Amino acid sequence: MRAYSHKSLLCRQKGVAVITALLLTTLAITLVANLFWQQQVQVRSIENQRLQLQKQWIVRGALDLVRLIVREDALVSSQDHLGEPWATPLAATPINQYLDGDEAGIFLTGKIVDAQSRFNLTSLSTAQIIDRQEVATFARLLSILKINPELAQTCATAIAASQMPRSVLDIGSVGQVARTMPLLHENDLLAVPGFSAAILRQLNDYIVILPRATPVNINTASATLIAASIENLPLADATTLVALRERRYFRSHTDLIQALPMREGGDVYSLRNAALGFSSNFFLVFGKVNIGNAMLGMQSLIERTDLGTRVISVQEE
Repeated sequence: MRAYSHKSLLCRQKGVAVITALLLTTLAITLVANLFWQQQVQVRSIENQRLQLQKQWIVRGALDLVRLIVREDALVSSQDHLGEPWATPLAATPINQYLDGDEAGIFLTGKIVDAQSRFNLTSLSTAQIIDRQEVATFARLLSILKINPELAQTCATAIAASQMPRSVLDIGSVGQVARTMPLLHENDLLAVPGFSAAILRQLNDYIVILPRATPVNINTASATLIAASIENLPLADATTLVALRERRYFRSHTDLIQALPMREGGDVYSLRNAALGFSSNFFLVFGKVNIGNAMLGMQSLIERTDLGTRVISVQEE
């Protein structure tokens, strides 16, 4: 009986030892697997950081090229129009051969858009003084797009309030106008009463916020904006102007007046209140780089001056 008990005890001890060994083995495997997983995460994180930096440098390098193109364009012509080299979009272009490394499938696409081909909301107010003519132009644009035209005045008030000097304190209840945050980007309009994401999508290709007031470039603006900029000009006649400028861009107000059709009754359209120009100082640059399945988009605003070009803002998309 004792021998049997001793034998049973030995069996139990061996079983416990086996189970312990299995548990230790499982624990060791788990620890090793966890270490490998952490290492893979770190490696992937480093790869992602390197990829992100590479994409950023590619896009920023393209931006430098754009600045050169825009600067050189000013030396050739005093007008800006859609027949110039800067207005030609860059199709998907492989750039593997220009980079070190063995990455495959690196493509760069981009385009330059004349920022003054859009209505500049900053023109609605200068030094907190609302420009009634610009408000009327924006109201006509909203009406053409079937958006409440009263939002033009609301937006002008917000622009004027955002131009309040920083020394003015936000103590509205005392009787002073509360200072608001400046409107720096079109998406900031979401903070203005009456504007919604749906309305901003409608306005996306028609508005811009620039550092100072600017005229609309008649050589690059859409027919919709031209119809809004010239009082009483029907959209159909604005479309005719766009077709005419494709054959010969406008160099002066004289060219534009000669191209304008006659109004009903034989009258001519007046440009007295139209803030129109024939060249531009601000350009939007849209760039996108694809490396395999990774993509980075970037939108930049650049200004061309007599001294060259400068980057005003860069936003990743």
